[in-house]
Amino acid sequence: MFYFEKGAGYYFHSATFIAKLALFVLVALLSIYPTVKFISWRKGIDASSVLAIRRIIHLELGGVVLILLFAALMAHGIGFLG
Repeated sequence: MFYFEKGAGYYFHSATFIAKLALFVLVALLSIYPTVKFISWRKGIDASSVLAIRRIIHLELGGVVLILLFAALMAHGIGFLG
């Protein structure tokens, strides 16, 4: 991003890129809890947290879909601020 193509100035003036980057960070942070739980399940599955983990994974999948949507919008130049 800094050395190729259009440069950092172009990308950070794009609302869709900023939204895509923010969603990427959000999905990454959301994945921490299920990962820790999966590792702790080596000893046995904790049935009480399964529903919460399912909800988090569904949120993550929705975030990935939105990341793909923002990538397509960014490729078409939609959301450029300057």
